[in-house]
Amino acid sequence: MATHDPNFPPVTEDDIAHFLSTTPDFFTRHAELLAAVQLTSPHGNRAISLQERQAEMLREKIKALEQRIMEMVRNGNDNMVIANRLQNWTRNVLLVHESTALPAAIADSIAHDFMVPQVAVRLWGLAGAFADEAFALGASEDVQIFAASLSQPYCGVNTGFEAASWLKDAAHAQSIALIPLRAGPGSDVFGLLVLASPDAQRFQAGMGTDFLERIGELAGAALSRLR
Repeated sequence: MATHDPNFPPVTEDDIAHFLSTTPDFFTRHAELLAAVQLTSPHGNRAISLQERQAEMLREKIKALEQRIMEMVRNGNDNMVIANRLQNWTRNVLLVHESTALPAAIADSIAHDFMVPQVAVRLWGLAGAFADEAFALGASEDVQIFAASLSQPYCGVNTGFEAASWLKDAAHAQSIALIPLRAGPGSDVFGLLVLASPDAQRFQAGMGTDFLERIGELAGAALSRLR
């Protein structure tokens, strides 16, 4: 029986792998080994050839790529739907000529175009002509301070936010989105847009807020005429 020569280190699997990776013509010279090598199939205990295993790995990669492509297509379609709704909402806002009708029009159009069950808006620091309007009442100093602290929309479970009381049915507002309103980047917050749903998962903490931010920017710019 052959014994190991202590003067030479034993050949390891890594050595074999390195040799094969750096000697790409090895199987060209020993093509018969490709058919002779037997592997265990990951889908059972049967033995398969190296070519079969490579084919299986290729099919698995193709399947994974197909799934990723389908997911990208779905996301693209979803984003297109949302973008179309945003455009439709923006058009409706631009068509409102009466300033006092603008807050309600913004809220109603969001509810309709984005299928949000409940929407409310409150503004403060407005021009005197609008000080007694319903949309200018009910925002306490605490709410105004909270709104001013938001650098982006808040999304999550409704834990009893004061702003939820502006909704028609606050008891069924399980999840909520609170969107600060500014006339433009860096401007003071002068209002808060409230979106609510009975579905606790509709507005989740950690969800993407890009479209909500766009809504806030557009609504804030439109409503700035009331200041």
